[in-house]
Amino acid sequence: MANSPITAASATKTTLFHLFSGIAAILFLFPLVWAVLSSFKSPTDTSWFPTSFSLANYQTLVDYGSGVLSYAWNSLFSAVLTVVGTVVICVLAGYGFSRYEFRGKRPLFIVILAILMVPYATLLLPLYILLGNIGMQDSLIGLALVLVMFQLPFGILIMRNAFESVPRELEEAANIDGCGPIGALRHVSLRIVTPGIVTIALFAFLASWNEFLAPLIFLNSGDKFTLPMMLVNVRSGTFGEIDFCALQAGVVVAMIPCLVLYLVLQRYYVSGLLNGALRG
Repeated sequence: MANSPITAASATKTTLFHLFSGIAAILFLFPLVWAVLSSFKSPTDTSWFPTSFSLANYQTLVDYGSGVLSYAWNSLFSAVLTVVGTVVICVLAGYGFSRYEFRGKRPLFIVILAILMVPYATLLLPLYILLGNIGMQDSLIGLALVLVMFQLPFGILIMRNAFESVPRELEEAANIDGCGPIGALRHVSLRIVTPGIVTIALFAFLASWNEFLAPLIFLNSGDKFTLPMMLVNVRSGTFGEIDFCALQAGVVVAMIPCLVLYLVLQRYYVSGLLNGALRG
């Protein structure tokens, strides 16, 4: 009997927790559900929710310019290059900062992190001039290089802290067994820091896939436009009207890869983000 008030209070807290969690979930999911439903509305339907389902908005995306698949491929190509470049550089740099001592190590690491404090837009003009000098303007590869640069400070921080969480004794044991530094990194450390690698890869993909300002500045050819640029252009309807239904259809197409990747990699992402934030 003495425990009944505590049990009742605990049950009340649990009920309130699930209630507020459910309300929060509904609030977060409502825009997504509304976007999906709106994408199936007829262009002449002005109601909040579709009175009849139509694929006309998706057909608009297919018929626009080079077609939505072409723009999606440009975004995917740029995103994959960004992910590969970010992972390779951040893994090697994070391992170097974690395992090796060299002159200027700490100031260099601080300078890399200080890039996060530089306004994003202020770097675009110097990068535009630089890409022009090396002949990589209006290039998806040049765009990917720019996006990789913006991912490096956060990615190096995450990977440096992830490698710090790996006991050095494991690598020393691998060296005794005949593995060199590269072998120990490949066969021991990389397997342990997989969540951190997945985290920076996911961040790099989402940043590249959703980026609008950098492609707007660095890309000039219509056949090289990415999906966000296509969505900005396709929203303009007849006589300056905004075609919200076609825009919502494009939003649905753009968010599918992001949702799939996040749901598949969620376990690694959460673990890697926590390890990268708390270690070091």
